[in-house]
Amino acid sequence: MISSSEYGSHSWELVVTADHQHEGVQKEFLLQVTGDLHVGGLMLKLVEQIKISQDWSDYAFWWEQKNCWLLKTHWTLDKCGVQADAKLLFTTQHKMLRLRLPNMKTVRLKVSFSSMVFKAVSDICKILNIRRSEELSLLKQSEDTLKKKKKKDKNSKEPFTEDILNLCNSPVSSGLSGSPGLYSKTMTPVYDPVSGTPASSTITWFSDSPLTEQNCSILAFSQTNCSPEALAEMYQPRTLADKAKLSAGWLDSSRSLMEQGILEDDQLLLRFKYYTFFDLNPKYDAVRINQIYEQARWAILLEEIDCTEEEMLIFAALQAYHVSKLSVSSEAQDFTTESEVDEVEAALSNLEVTLEGGNANNILEDITDIPKLADNLRLVRPRKLSLKAIKPYWFVFKDTSISYFKNRESAQGEPIEKLNLKGCEVVPDVNVAAKKFGIKLLIPVADGMNEVYLRCDNENQYARWMAACVLASKGKTMADSSYNPEVNKILSFLKMKNWTMSSQVPSDQESIDMKPECFVSLRYTKKYKSKQLVARILEAHQNVSQMTLVEAKLRFIQAWQSLPEFGLSYYIVRFKGSKKDDVLGVSYNRLIRIDIATGDPITTWRFSNMKQWNVNWEIRQVAIEFDQNVSIAFTCLSANCKIIHEYIGGYIFLSTRSKDQNETLDEELFHKLTGGQE
Repeated sequence: MISSSEYGSHSWELVVTADHQHEGVQKEFLLQVTGDLHVGGLMLKLVEQIKISQDWSDYAFWWEQKNCWLLKTHWTLDKCGVQADAKLLFTTQHKMLRLRLPNMKTVRLKVSFSSMVFKAVSDICKILNIRRSEELSLLKQSEDTLKKKKKKDKNSKEPFTEDILNLCNSPVSSGLSGSPGLYSKTMTPVYDPVSGTPASSTITWFSDSPLTEQNCSILAFSQTNCSPEALAEMYQPRTLADKAKLSAGWLDSSRSLMEQGILEDDQLLLRFKYYTFFDLNPKYDAVRINQIYEQARWAILLEEIDCTEEEMLIFAALQAYHVSKLSVSSEAQDFTTESEVDEVEAALSNLEVTLEGGNANNILEDITDIPKLADNLRLVRPRKLSLKAIKPYWFVFKDTSISYFKNRESAQGEPIEKLNLKGCEVVPDVNVAAKKFGIKLLIPVADGMNEVYLRCDNENQYARWMAACVLASKGKTMADSSYNPEVNKILSFLKMKNWTMSSQVPSDQESIDMKPECFVSLRYTKKYKSKQLVARILEAHQNVSQMTLVEAKLRFIQAWQSLPEFGLSYYIVRFKGSKKDDVLGVSYNRLIRIDIATGDPITTWRFSNMKQWNVNWEIRQVAIEFDQNVSIAFTCLSANCKIIHEYIGGYIFLSTRSKDQNETLDEELFHKLTGGQE
């Protein structure tokens, strides 16, 4: 018996398990403790009992029953709530994790299992040399998306061994603040802006970094395309409900990996969660640009986002025939001369402005005079039980509204109708080959969406009106500095689509080398024979054949951003007062209620009109209040409502970024906007 005078009348026994790697050494310990012993003192007591000399600095207590870490070492056991029935595990905070990147490559590295996911992702991005880590997060694949793959694996006779890039020796992933690798906040160029290879001045950095020159090329360049058989095995969503499964597994950014049931050596997906790519710069972002490009490429190949046949062929020409060819030859390229780099830098800086949507230097331009458009267009109104009515009118676009008149002479009087485009959905309806240049407008009204089609005569007219409609939907006028870049972006995309039958017949070797099934989605491989696809991709390739590797990737990203469904994440929800399920699309600037059966948008709500949002954690209901006394409430059926809450707060957080911040993030503000209080 132990006398009470020796340990005090308030002492009690606590079972602690030490997760160490020494064989033959005791792992479970019974410690005599008191409630006023602090966590740090408990660590000391345990280490003295283990009697093994090693570095214990990365170890901390994990409380299994409460599913939490005891990281505040100055807190007493009483304050933490630890009592005699608690089971504590003394384990490392940094553990191995397998991450599947957007380019489908798997890396294995040490990650903090005790930090919030937001911080863990930031550390991962430093290792991988990806700037703007706030745009990415970790995704756990749902069982449904894995079922098809598991079924195929069972049928395959040969065992599949995945090629894993091991970065576990990284000083950052070991929990130490070592070399930053290629991650640079300085203005020294890190990559060649033409080929995307590491700049000669930074090659020497590789010796201290887990990103050796070879590893960097795996992350910054597109690898050889997967086989059509491998593509067919991957999960491909067929309906909106299927697409909702893809975005159901985002981890909670305000909790640690361990708290969310992630175990050592589990596999997660590292993906761009927020589709607002800020400050893309080829000099520093070769890995980031390539990974965005790869995420876009797979989204198109697996039909996670819809596009027309014409657009699919452009994507095929860019991603397959051009990028893959240049990527293979890029390692053999010498560094370009200064004069060549300067020319390309100038071209890419213009492209960068286009991707960002404007140049701040021109913000005061035309501030007093808001331009307007006036032209003859055709109006198409869909009618039930009859053919569409197509009539020419005189249209005037001013501020954020379109007015139309019977003819030009009557434009001084009252318009037949005035359409306010603020908050509307703008969808391109274009077929360049057929000379069809249409704009579909879905304008919010009290009982849903008012559908209006505008038909333009030519590319230039379409680009001007389309750009004006896109800006007006965001509440901006043509005086905004992003109007001209938007026009140029639309024209460049139309130019890529505008190919004619080539007088030069592709060589037999080119046709043999190309496997079109790797470059287009299954829908088109079923529709056309292989030779037909090769010919059409080569026709489309004429308009992109002069691009550099980095420019081709940026053009691909830009074309992806132009698709109507770009940046939408889908969730199945039940709106308050409704008797049926709907789909909620979450984008960087709006929420869209979508009919689950037809896929048609019902209502759009802009973040710019949002006054407040909150979550009732008891009934898991998200409630949002907008201007003009509009309020909505819904429960999420396909995922945890915390995911939608975090999406809204995250997009609002990202809208506060500016280049003056020197890449430092207000992490506290992010958690305030996204964390919620469960």
